[in-house]
Amino acid sequence: MATEVLPDELALRTARRQRAFAAMDEHGIDALVLGREANARYVAGAQRLWTAGTRPFGPGCVVVRSTGRIHLVSTWDEGIPEDIPHEQLFGITWNPGRLFAWLQSIEGLAEARRIGTDSLTPGFARAFPRLFPHAELVDAEPALEDARRIKASEELVAIKSALRVAESALAHTVATLRPGVSERTLAGVFMEAMARLGVTTPATQQVAWISSVPRPPSRQDWRVASADDLVSFDAGVVAGGYVGEVGRTWPVRRQAVDAGTEGLFQRADELWARLVDACRPGAACEGLLDAYRAVGQELPSFPVASGLGLGFDAPVVAASLPRTAATTVLEPGMVLAVTAFVTDQRHRAVLRKDAVLVTDGAAEVLTTAPRWPDDHVP
Repeated sequence: MATEVLPDELALRTARRQRAFAAMDEHGIDALVLGREANARYVAGAQRLWTAGTRPFGPGCVVVRSTGRIHLVSTWDEGIPEDIPHEQLFGITWNPGRLFAWLQSIEGLAEARRIGTDSLTPGFARAFPRLFPHAELVDAEPALEDARRIKASEELVAIKSALRVAESALAHTVATLRPGVSERTLAGVFMEAMARLGVTTPATQQVAWISSVPRPPSRQDWRVASADDLVSFDAGVVAGGYVGEVGRTWPVRRQAVDAGTEGLFQRADELWARLVDACRPGAACEGLLDAYRAVGQELPSFPVASGLGLGFDAPVVAASLPRTAATTVLEPGMVLAVTAFVTDQRHRAVLRKDAVLVTDGAAEVLTTAPRWPDDHVP
């Protein structure tokens, strides 16, 4: 486990910055004023302190295309790359007057004619015309999505590293699966294993739940597994800012698996094969929804697929977002967390989630975790 806060590696942050500046040029954006930490880290490669949790928009990172410089709100330079010198940092302040004065002092920002932002508050929207009267404020998310959608080779290395942590912690957790173990205990085992591997941020708190009973999981009602139960694991971690996710369902005991349960796993495999086949370059994301319809499985309430990257990336493919699924086209270099989820009349469910890389040809599955009925069943 790292004992100090370090910036992202030079090759990784350089590759991301090149894509960000190219997207700014393509969209005609002269400067970015960013509030979302994932976007700030994408362009800066900095691990800043005091950025965890939900918070209102604040102009914490400024990117100026004409100078090629990145300016950050940070009281100290721990975790800040060497190519962002101290004079390009501005200390944390609760005084909006000081913050606005800093923005106006940034070289090249006053001359910008189109300034993009990834979020906004009413106060900043009112102040913007006074701060930069000659500039147009535009939505920067389309440009940022274009930059982040296609992963550089350095990003693929980071994603695979996060996946290995998630898979290793999942394997350790599955090894403790037995009658009498609670969902809460399994979640704790996963968290401990993840922390031992140097990662302390899970992608979700609901790691394990008994998927062979109709009641939905609830952290206020931790259930205990019996010998004939199925237990689903949604194992995700955030390592180096990148999300790695893997989902699996395991029977508590092999001897308790009947023909109906085997058929459920076979349906999950059939759906999974169709989902992977749908991850072809040039194909619309609605093909992932069609895969569910082809096997006669009702679409789940959660996303069928979502972009993986520095945090969660576009697209989000879900039954509730049909227009997004119909208009978003898959491209080589996109990485998706793809989920197969099947149920039966007995309210049992089988989950399978893997990271899939869209390539020029057949999709590449980045996840290597075993699945039932592999020989790794406890």
